Amino acid sequence: MNDKKFSFAVMAIFASLTFAVAAFNFWIDPLWHYGHAHGLNDVQIVADEREQKTAQQLYDPTDADTLLLGSSRSTYVQPSGFEKWTVYNYAVANLSMREYYTMLLYAFDQHPDYERVLIGVDFFKSSEEQAKDARAITGYETKVQEPFYRAKNLLSFDTFGFAVDNLKLSAADDITADRLYNRQGDAFAKKLTAEETKRDTAAKITRFENTFYGDHYVYYSRYKEIMQKVHDTHPEAEKIVYTTPISTELFKSLVGTGLLDEYEMWLRDLVAVYGGVWNFMYPNSVTNDILNYYDGHHFYPEIGKLISERLEQGENADVPEDFGVWVTEDNIEEHMAMVRKLAAELE
Repeated sequence: MNDKKFSFAVMAIFASLTFAVAAFNFWIDPLWHYGHAHGLNDVQIVADEREQKTAQQLYDPTDADTLLLGSSRSTYVQPSGFEKWTVYNYAVANLSMREYYTMLLYAFDQHPDYERVLIGVDFFKSSEEQAKDARAITGYETKVQEPFYRAKNLLSFDTFGFAVDNLKLSAADDITADRLYNRQGDAFAKKLTAEETKRDTAAKITRFENTFYGDHYVYYSRYKEIMQKVHDTHPEAEKIVYTTPISTELFKSLVGTGLLDEYEMWLRDLVAVYGGVWNFMYPNSVTNDILNYYDGHHFYPEIGKLISERLEQGENADVPEDFGVWVTEDNIEEHMAMVRKLAAELE
């Protein structure tokens, strides 16, 4: 083989391999750019939720009538759990409450017809430490609109690695991690044994006490102001706020480190801004069972299903009667009296 033929052969092999990688990446679609579904891409790992969901809204438009925003806890409120509403779940890991605003703007830019917005809020994210830094989705918004964004990802070996992992998980139809998705946007979590749950919950409580609770917590002075800004954005859409239900074991830690007054301030601010809040975060028959969680504060999707039913159907929902209270100015005194009584019983 002369030099010319050798060069052509090398180029042909390189081109064939490049085409094969791109075709495989497209077929599995691990970054959620195209939307096609089949049996070998129906279990998807998380590469970067912010980027994946931001790109998905741009390149695979939704026909949802309801937008859901929240942290990793709210990822387990599955879109399939709603019966009447068609939900796009834009919840992402480690969400700062400062991100709600730009995520809301971006989502409505892509899909102006949302009729309502569900906003999952976490108490520990209301602290000065967790909320003081301005955070926004704009960096991801810019990135996913760069020229040749999807083409570059098709040719990426990082994407290829995610695609291989997704193929293996889909073929085994196995949930082996704390968050995996299907192609409909439902998140799933690996079920832990009782012993593993007890161990992970204890570790999580230690982390909260060392990082978020007690003297580490100072209520963020601009919390109400920023939530008002979120409320006032796209006022034509109904806003429904709910608190994410941590386990009673973790709630006991919150109370024990002296944060019940701040918890009450947080609820009062949410009621003042939104007129009402669905509160799931207090001791009740769901939060009392540690096996409803895999680490004491991330609940399993079946609990997310109860939340979706309560949000959608209110008092008529077929869920445990004590799970979820609609708190307004009219009943917050009564509700807080109940919570304080339950908190006292934990001591």
